[in-house]
Amino acid sequence: MMARVAFYAPMKSPNSPTPSGDREMARNLIKALAAEGDTIDLVSDLRIYDKSGDPKLQRALQHAAEKEARKLTSDLPSDTALWVTYHNYYKAPDLLGPQVCKARGIPYVQLESTRASSRLTGPWADFAAAAHRACDAADVIFYHTANDLITLERDRFGDQVLTELPPFLPVSGLPPAAGGKGPMLTVGMMRHGDKLASYQILAEALSHLAGDWHLNIAGDGPARPEIEALMAPFGERVSFLGQLDRNALQTAYEHASLLVWPGVNEAYGMIYLEAQAAGLPVLAQDRPGVRDVLAPATYPSVDAGAQGFAKHLQTLMEDAPLRRSLGAVARSHVADRHLLPLATARLWATLRPLLKETS
Repeated sequence: MMARVAFYAPMKSPNSPTPSGDREMARNLIKALAAEGDTIDLVSDLRIYDKSGDPKLQRALQHAAEKEARKLTSDLPSDTALWVTYHNYYKAPDLLGPQVCKARGIPYVQLESTRASSRLTGPWADFAAAAHRACDAADVIFYHTANDLITLERDRFGDQVLTELPPFLPVSGLPPAAGGKGPMLTVGMMRHGDKLASYQILAEALSHLAGDWHLNIAGDGPARPEIEALMAPFGERVSFLGQLDRNALQTAYEHASLLVWPGVNEAYGMIYLEAQAAGLPVLAQDRPGVRDVLAPATYPSVDAGAQGFAKHLQTLMEDAPLRRSLGAVARSHVADRHLLPLATARLWATLRPLLKETS
């Protein structure tokens, strides 16, 4: 039985013009949910997001959400059978889904939710409490990483179902394989904060490399001047490709020798999946979330710092057979675990029974 599903992403709408991993994953999830012929309605573009911990902003957003929830309660199509929210957390709680689902008597499901008890006090207290209440209201929570599961299990509400949904690419098959030669490749948005921190680690690691090397960097953003300054000492050995569209980025993967990106505080990192799908070996720091999408291999620890990162990078640069071997393993890893058909099957294996229980 096909279903009509209400979909909502409080942090960033899939319609947002600003590229990000959140936007891409939301789009991927809609594609996975619709793959068997079900109808997926993006029911609201209302953004509920407080980056800096502003209680006044939180109150304003809560007021806007109350108005939107009343509208949706009356306006949702009568055959809407399920509500799915992507990415509920203390900076972007779902203030719509629980209210609408309770009023309409339909199941409520979350994808990629986190619980942050430490935020129940402080500037995000109201939003953190709202995110917890939204988690409590969910019949099912799909988690993407082992790190998220820790707090979801700790604070699980009643007999709530927690189900793994590995991050995935929105394709059914693998792209053409990389040739294994060419420059190293970095793909990363140029933002201040964690992205800039990754670029800083990368720049320090490059300073320790010996021999001939070249790095292409795909990405752009407000921190580009600082990143260009970090890379200036390396001269023509570093090339800036700017922001690439999907086809150009795929070509960059295919013509690279390896992907290098430390991954500071990445939730998991879609670029790792994209690169591995093309058969590229990946060098990242061994971090929670990131390790959930990387093929089995040895990765430098965070404690090893930029020098430890550089040591691994030097080895990969100098050993083409190792790169080919790791790339082949990475490609198989993505094929076995991180493509669209498996995600669709995992989603609906849990959701179809939920619909039958409430029909």
